Amino acid sequence: MTPLVAISGLSVSFDGAAALHGVDLSLAPGEALGLVGESGSGKSVTWLAALGLLPPHAAVSGSVRLEGAEILGAPASTLDRLRGGRVAMIFQDPASSLNPVLTIGKQIGEALALHRGLDGRARMAEAKRLLDLVGMPDSARRLSAYPHELSGGQNQRAMIAMALAGRPDLLIADEPTTALDVTIQAQILELLASLRKETGMALVLISHDLGVVAETCDRVAVMYAGRIVEEAPALALFEAPRHPYAEGLIGALPLLDGPRRRLTAIPGTVPDPREAPPGCAFAPRCPKAASACAGAVPALTEVGPARRAACFFPLRSTPSRAERKVTA
Repeated sequence: MTPLVAISGLSVSFDGAAALHGVDLSLAPGEALGLVGESGSGKSVTWLAALGLLPPHAAVSGSVRLEGAEILGAPASTLDRLRGGRVAMIFQDPASSLNPVLTIGKQIGEALALHRGLDGRARMAEAKRLLDLVGMPDSARRLSAYPHELSGGQNQRAMIAMALAGRPDLLIADEPTTALDVTIQAQILELLASLRKETGMALVLISHDLGVVAETCDRVAVMYAGRIVEEAPALALFEAPRHPYAEGLIGALPLLDGPRRRLTAIPGTVPDPREAPPGCAFAPRCPKAASACAGAVPALTEVGPARRAACFFPLRSTPSRAERKVTA
């Protein structure tokens, strides 16, 4: 089956500093993929580069194919049809992403006019239907409201409604719940799950919150310093991580049940792209690093059924339930 999106060898640098190093990633139609890692790992840059949304001084190379058609470096007219149409993105901060001088109805209406050719009453009726779909209270009145008149959760719902206006095949949600309280977070995640079920769209969830990713995604890619260091089915990753960085991220999560344990912190920070260490970028922070780690960059290779890791010494463990299911 042809992937919905296939990213190959995607590299990005800003003024000579490499932010991405040959990222390879694919997404099947209807699949939910989680992209996790600390700030500065390259999660958002990956998809901004794929959609041609980086500033002009960014040097981008590689390949991004949408159902087999190359879109990296495509003409602006082609990208304008794809962005918001075939592929939609929810940005991190809805308050700064929405236009403060246009009403919510006007902004959703612009997307409907551009990607579906609606106008007049049909446009406003569809904008109201989209707000109802995302659970916006008193949707008819919200059409004439400005972003500053809405709460953070309501602005996020408006952003999702705009993203859905073009009936996308892929929705990229970049930290969609970061600025929201726990109750609203749960509502937004439930909304995204129900929309996937109803529309069959694929989802990329970019998040620092591993708990959110575990509940929402079928597969997870862990990024560090501009590279994917582990990729696995969600259940397999959380049961038995193979890369020390993935193990560190999961070890920092508090348990809600079972015996109490001390949280495990990862020392240090993600390296500055301009001062990246030789060899494995995680080696200076890795408790299992050896001399080989400083000499070369480990390739992303298979370490189990449907999973890959970029490590010279991947963690060994008994197969997880997800891996046993794949091999059965």
